[in-house]
Amino acid sequence: MNSETVADDSPEVVVIGSGLGGLCAAYELSKKGIRVLVLERHNLPGGFSTSFVRGRFEFETSLHELGGASAYEYLKNDDFQLEFKKVPEAYRLLLTENGTDFLAPFGIKEFSDAIIKAVPGSEGPVKDFMKVCEESFNAFTYLGDNSPPDPRLLFKKYGNFIRTGAAVTDEVADAVKLPQAARDLIYPYWCYLGVATDKVSFSLWASMIYSYLNFGAYIPKGRSHAFSVSFARAITEAGGEIRYNAEVSKLNTAEGRVNGVTLNSGETINCPHIVSNVSPHHVFGNLIDPAQVPSKAYKMVNARKPGFSFFVVFLGLDADRETLGLTDYSYFIAPHMDTTRLVESLKNRHDPNPMQATICLNAADESASPQGTTILSITAGTDPKAWEDIDPWDYPRAKEEFADLLIRQFEKATGTEIRSHIEEIETASPETFSRYTAAWDGTVYGYEPAPWDGIIPRVLADNKERFFKGLQFCGGNASRTYGFGSSMLSGKTAAEKTIAEMNS
Repeated sequence: MNSETVADDSPEVVVIGSGLGGLCAAYELSKKGIRVLVLERHNLPGGFSTSFVRGRFEFETSLHELGGASAYEYLKNDDFQLEFKKVPEAYRLLLTENGTDFLAPFGIKEFSDAIIKAVPGSEGPVKDFMKVCEESFNAFTYLGDNSPPDPRLLFKKYGNFIRTGAAVTDEVADAVKLPQAARDLIYPYWCYLGVATDKVSFSLWASMIYSYLNFGAYIPKGRSHAFSVSFARAITEAGGEIRYNAEVSKLNTAEGRVNGVTLNSGETINCPHIVSNVSPHHVFGNLIDPAQVPSKAYKMVNARKPGFSFFVVFLGLDADRETLGLTDYSYFIAPHMDTTRLVESLKNRHDPNPMQATICLNAADESASPQGTTILSITAGTDPKAWEDIDPWDYPRAKEEFADLLIRQFEKATGTEIRSHIEEIETASPETFSRYTAAWDGTVYGYEPAPWDGIIPRVLADNKERFFKGLQFCGGNASRTYGFGSSMLSGKTAAEKTIAEMNS
């Protein structure tokens, strides 16, 4: 390697933050014999990929399901020794304003057939829509496997991918004349991207939904914390180091390149290469001397919009799911599927009818809680600013009120009674996520993938957004956008780019 000279006992690469992206980057680097040091402000690895215990229940903090083949196959690596459970269905959709109760199966044909049966006369548009989704997914796969791609093959084989590259999801639905009733049944996954269908990049939407439906979804035994622990073990076994309770207060730079970090303790660690799982907002806004930051870096972060956050109610119930009547794993409950209105409602925590995405962990893994009990997690999107006006003394009451609203909404929509069976209850708001993960403004998602800032534009602009030599980003704010699989595999990309730079 033609890397900068470093002392034999000093790291060749420092990874800031042990979210899945940072852990994956450190794993890829350390298994190639590169000296890696991961610095984590918390006392355990994983960021959002973790769990916590209340009473006799271990709750999953954030993962609903790991969709698609790429991340799943990556984690099947023998180094991680993970066991997975398959999620039984895509989702059950309950729209309370029109009485919709729709069970969506996995499998492109099965899913399409279910939509066509529920919406008579929609067969042609549904099949056309799913065909374009498939082409977009296949195009992304081709691009990932071929660098640089053959432009002639891309235009010839993936013409619809090129034609829809700048389109939003609603525009493609309009083009194939997809009925609104069919859209209502297809669109619930919008909340996994956090952008309304009239604003989200179709290419990203199409790749996500096709990946989920075609390959299915899985959850790990041991919660998503098993991912983090497995990565941490693999990193240390390969010779890497992870230091906890080690918060980076400064990223040191000179002459347009990084040269190390300074910790809150005052310790300085010299290093010519850094992978940041921390967002560019935080790095350029708080960690680097403003005099060293190019104006284009500020323009970049100011142009991008951080995604929204969540409010979660974690419930440990004292009865099994059969007794409770919880027949499904994933429930999408909303008054309607007008995604623009649903996004607008995120700004008001007093909205009486938010959209919730709720999972019954035991429906995929019966051993997820003690026998005769059930774990139910109710999640609703929320704008962090919706929680800014709360007096600290009123914060516990505000959380309790929102939790009560979501529980009542779930009970009414499903016809189940869970309140009297609550043994353990915990809640998390944007403030919670900010406290535990230092997420910017308490947001869970990274930068919103609008068409101008989706995966393709970010990849194309990657070299132009390298404002410091030796610095790479990974995680939900990187080019692959957010979600467990994307965040994790962004670390692999960051590692590959770091190695290429070390060898140049």
